[in-house]
Amino acid sequence: MQDIAAALTMVRDDDFFLERWVAYYGDRLGRENCTIINHGNQDAVNRIGAGCNIIAIPDKSEKFDQRRWRLFNGIQSGLRGYYKYVIVGDVDEYVVVDPALGLDLLDFLAKAPRRKILTPLGLEVLHRINEETEPITGPILGPRRYARVSYHYSKPCVLGAPGEVSRGGHFAKYDQLHTPEALYLFHMKYCDVAQYTGLMDRRNASVGKSGLQKGETGIGGHWFPEERGDDRALFEGFVSRPIVRGFEMSQYRAKMHETFAERGHGLWHFQRGTYALSHEVPERFFGLV
Repeated sequence: MQDIAAALTMVRDDDFFLERWVAYYGDRLGRENCTIINHGNQDAVNRIGAGCNIIAIPDKSEKFDQRRWRLFNGIQSGLRGYYKYVIVGDVDEYVVVDPALGLDLLDFLAKAPRRKILTPLGLEVLHRINEETEPITGPILGPRRYARVSYHYSKPCVLGAPGEVSRGGHFAKYDQLHTPEALYLFHMKYCDVAQYTGLMDRRNASVGKSGLQKGETGIGGHWFPEERGDDRALFEGFVSRPIVRGFEMSQYRAKMHETFAERGHGLWHFQRGTYALSHEVPERFFGLV
């Protein structure tokens, strides 16, 4: 059993991404080093996550995100006593090392300096429904090959030093910024229009069943039907984005460092936002996630 890196997530009603999360991190870190918080103790999570460390918790929606990140911070803090790094994030987020470096994720973190918090560059995979017409039956990258740079998902999520992470994982109580050139966070929420629609339907049903209002849950407005918008129109908007064929990302990381500052309450980050351009993901990434 290795002691270099562990991965931690929480899930409910999201088998599609959990299957890929377990396959990705389980293959690279070992399932025994992967911890899944099973919100609502769902049978599917226990089945898909077999071999991982599964923590079942009650199905509660009130102050959902506040509870979730308080739990994440407690667990990652404890795990760091046993691992060099702990990767914390949502089940549709995957920290990936550029294959051009010649190292897998575990080898990369083994060589990384100790007692740092690493911030991968966020790449949000977008389903271009006009040309990517096949459903995803295995890995996502390959069938989906376009992504936009997103500072919102450039998260301080590879934790190797003390530093409480904010709700959503977007900020950390850590006054240094480490952005390794080869490290990316692929956010897959928009990788498939059918999966997105199904997920939003389940989330809308969940908050509807709870009877809670937006301010009582601490979660995004898209969980509520009245703020969801038109799914098809959202994905049609992705099609209109200009495509950049190159994959030079250093300028985006430079911008992160230029605006890095304290944002209040001891939390540090850089200016957030997304770029209008879509980048074509190189073939060397295909099949990884």
